[in-house]
Amino acid sequence: MLDRLDEAERPLDLVDEVHVFGSYARGALEPGDLDVAVVHRTDTEFTEDVVSAMMSGRDPMAGMKRALKGNRRGVQFQFNQNDNLPEGSELRLLWKRGDTRAVAAGRLQAMKVNPAAGRAPRDAMINQFDGLDRWIPLPVRVRLVELLDAGGIEIRRIELADAAPTSSVAVAALARRWKADSPLRRSAAAAVHYAEESGMASKAVWVQGQPLGPRRDQYGAGALWINLGWYDFDQLVYRLRQGAQCLEVIRPTRTQPLHALHLTVHDAAALPQL
Repeated sequence: MLDRLDEAERPLDLVDEVHVFGSYARGALEPGDLDVAVVHRTDTEFTEDVVSAMMSGRDPMAGMKRALKGNRRGVQFQFNQNDNLPEGSELRLLWKRGDTRAVAAGRLQAMKVNPAAGRAPRDAMINQFDGLDRWIPLPVRVRLVELLDAGGIEIRRIELADAAPTSSVAVAALARRWKADSPLRRSAAAAVHYAEESGMASKAVWVQGQPLGPRRDQYGAGALWINLGWYDFDQLVYRLRQGAQCLEVIRPTRTQPLHALHLTVHDAAALPQL
């Protein structure tokens, strides 16, 4: 990774800082994944690539991840989330823009082995996230666990059937937005089908920020927000406080199983004030 940063090929020319945290940074002899926090800038080209990836259901940061780690596994990245990492993450600077390769290598060598350091506990993990956490950003996990521990929400994990909606209105709306082979369309269709079968679609349904029907004023009490890949997650508490419920499809994909989290209000008084 240091060699790649030193070469600064696109898009690594946008990276300003790289930090290491977790069990590796603490010197554990058998660390789990290598946790890396990256601070980067954006430009027009990068933003266009991110938007294009999101529209087609791909990981918007896949290019940056690949540029940093190549094909190596076992590396978990957080991008521009340093202020949202769990308390006690203990970020250790590995590289910053302007460093020579030798300076960065010196920081790496300074991360000494500590036989007393065990593997760090999995941050913000609950049973509902098990096996899916690599597709749930750490700040998202932290936020959901905070809301759950406060008694504000309930979280139910669902495996969605690969099926189309029964409503012709829903089918037409999804076809207008996405191509037939889009992972977003497949994921949205499965989520809407589930909502229909479970009775959750009796009122207004919103998919990726857009209503399925013509009404745009029915977004509160009784509404269902279907979000794909954590779209608009910063609006979660507002929507829940308005009386809506959310179905978060964790990883839109063309062929792999589709998992979702159904988020509902348990105690509105325990939700944070906006």
